[in-house]
Amino acid sequence: MGSVGELCYPTMTMEKPTTGELALDPLVTCKLCLSEYSLDKMTTLQECQCIFCTSCLKQYTQLAIREGCGSPITCPDMVCLNRGTLQESEIACLVSVDQFQLYQRLKFEREVHLDPCRTWCPVADCQTVCHIEQNNSGQPTKVECPSCHLTFCSCCKDTWHADRSCRDSQPVVVLPTEHGALIGMDAEAPIKQCPVCRVYIERNEGCAQMMCKNCKHTFCWYCLQNLDNDIFLRHYDKGPCRNKLGHSRASVMWNRTQVVGILVGLGIIALVTSPLLLLASPCIICCVCKSCRGKKKKHDPPTT
Repeated sequence: MGSVGELCYPTMTMEKPTTGELALDPLVTCKLCLSEYSLDKMTTLQECQCIFCTSCLKQYTQLAIREGCGSPITCPDMVCLNRGTLQESEIACLVSVDQFQLYQRLKFEREVHLDPCRTWCPVADCQTVCHIEQNNSGQPTKVECPSCHLTFCSCCKDTWHADRSCRDSQPVVVLPTEHGALIGMDAEAPIKQCPVCRVYIERNEGCAQMMCKNCKHTFCWYCLQNLDNDIFLRHYDKGPCRNKLGHSRASVMWNRTQVVGILVGLGIIALVTSPLLLLASPCIICCVCKSCRGKKKKHDPPTT
């Protein structure tokens, strides 16, 4: 790994004004703080060419490292058409050396968690990355740690059990506490795994609608039901999770009213604008045809 200082690139370059020109730096508006700065105080992202003031981009990158769990740091502009991400060279220029090393460590841990061919050794003092041999049957395989030589199951991370299933070899409740299981499938467990990416998530307060910071998956904390498309939170109206959202009934109804109001507003805008577009379409077509005729006349050779 190279030094952090070697990865930095200049943020913006400006041409020197020629003789006779007024040497005034143009001001650019930052999309984050909405303040105007000269180009030497702005930073342009390499991938999407979006431009922000360096101060805002530093704060955004530092927060993304602390909250992102090693996920790619995306462009701060929510409507960025190119959906750009910050390169490691850009991140190294915006944060301190310690924070950049933390980002690299979290990124590597995330890559191992998402890689089906790699896993961590379950021994707490080992923390070695082990290779998993894939099989066509999809069954758990035996994994041997190259450092401590422990053989464990690739699925449940327990000591290898060739004659038993993972459910029989390892209980769901790992560490019981006065509130139930610390880690497991117990409904009151404060630590659970994301149903999609299997990253551990701790819930200490708030409602039961959870969003994984790693994969952005939304699910119910109690039953791990998928809530990505449940914009009205109807999951908590019936079944075992009834009234377990963590908000009052009035708060839930107000949230649903807001969602309905937004949808109705969008529908009214569509109904109002569609007739106007139909009425304006002949004018638009005529303008396009006139411009095409003008271009054709310019290219046609003169007649004698």
